[in-house]
Amino acid sequence: MQTNPIKPTVAIPTKSAMDLVNQAKSEIENLTPAQANEETSSPDVVMIDVREADELKQGCIPGAISAPRGMIEFYADPSLAYYKPEFTKDKRLIIYCASGGRSALTVQTLEDMGYNNVAHIEGGFKAWQAAGLPVAK
Repeated sequence: MQTNPIKPTVAIPTKSAMDLVNQAKSEIENLTPAQANEETSSPDVVMIDVREADELKQGCIPGAISAPRGMIEFYADPSLAYYKPEFTKDKRLIIYCASGGRSALTVQTLEDMGYNNVAHIEGGFKAWQAAGLPVAK
C-alpha cells in the first residue's frame, strides 16, 4: 500500500529585502555624496558602480568601474578567472548603485570577503546627481 508523502513546509522568510539592506547599512560605512566626492581625488580610491548595464545609460560617476552586483564575489576573489584587479585590498573601495540598497549589500559582502576599507554612497547615484556632482556619460 502506498502512502501519501508529507508535503514539506515552506519556510517563510523572516526578513524582507529592505530588512537586509537596513541591517547592512547599520553595520557598514555610509558616505554622503559630498564625502565620497571628496575622496575621489585620491589615487587610492576606486569607485565601483554595481548597477546593471541598462542603468549605466543614465551616466556614471567619472572614473568608476562597472561591476554588476551579481558578479561581485567573482570579481573580488583573486583566485578566480573573473577577478578584476581594481578589487584590491590595498585601496579604498567606494561602492554605489542607483539608490543605495545594492551597494550597502555589496559592502557587507566585500567585508565578509576580507575587504576592510570599503564604504558605499548613501542614496546612490540618484543622490549623487541630486547633489549636482560630476556625471560622465
